[in-house]
Amino acid sequence: MKFNSETLADLFYRGGSIVLFILLWQLGCSSGFLPMTFVASPLSIVETLWQYLKDGSLYKHASVSVLRAFYGFILAALVAVPLGFMLGGWFKNFERVFNPLLVFLGQFNPFALFSVFLLLFGIGEFSKVAMIFWVAIWPILLNATLGVKSVEPNLIKLARSMGMGKIGLLLKIVIPSSSAFLFSGLRMAAGTAFFMLIPAEMMGASRGLGWLIINAQINYQIPKLYAGTTIIVLFGLLIDKLFRIFEKGLVNWKEAQVI
Repeated sequence: MKFNSETLADLFYRGGSIVLFILLWQLGCSSGFLPMTFVASPLSIVETLWQYLKDGSLYKHASVSVLRAFYGFILAALVAVPLGFMLGGWFKNFERVFNPLLVFLGQFNPFALFSVFLLLFGIGEFSKVAMIFWVAIWPILLNATLGVKSVEPNLIKLARSMGMGKIGLLLKIVIPSSSAFLFSGLRMAAGTAFFMLIPAEMMGASRGLGWLIINAQINYQIPKLYAGTTIIVLFGLLIDKLFRIFEKGLVNWKEAQVI
């Protein structure tokens, strides 16, 4: 990667505000302006994260949380992607019957469903995965449906006039044309799934990043509380960045195919 004046300026503007915020945060804690009983300093957060790395706590809790988020996200994608294609106009009767129901279900606040998930699935792993599944399915479903609806009708008519069947239309026209919407929905769902870990792991968990935060809150361990939150934020940013890289690579590949 070559660095020029524009690249350096872009890095400065992107990272300058973050560095300034952290410096002011640390200064506020060191001077006593920000009470340490409620706000952990950046240095104490880094020290706590380093301690988690040394004693293996970070790996133990992060691996459990990542698996929970992964299972919920994968289940949501397996359900929402085909359902979105069915609601995108290819199955008119199915869309007419089930679309109002899905719109209604999508309005439910997941936090309001805590007690319902506990009653239905207990306090084991399934209830946590089910909660993550619930919040992840809607952005995928919405974007998959919008992606199918956005396919150029004339392109479909042209392909049909050339004798292309439904399977060919799906694989060669619909999926490539709606891939940008689909990746956007998957990216949003992945981030949502990970941030949902904290409330999901409140339900009878003994491991995980969410449990780490809740346990620190109960025991009034402020640096550990902020350190756990920082880990989840960093994981969420990493996941978003990876999906954006994949999405950019897909767009570049599609443009190369057209050329």
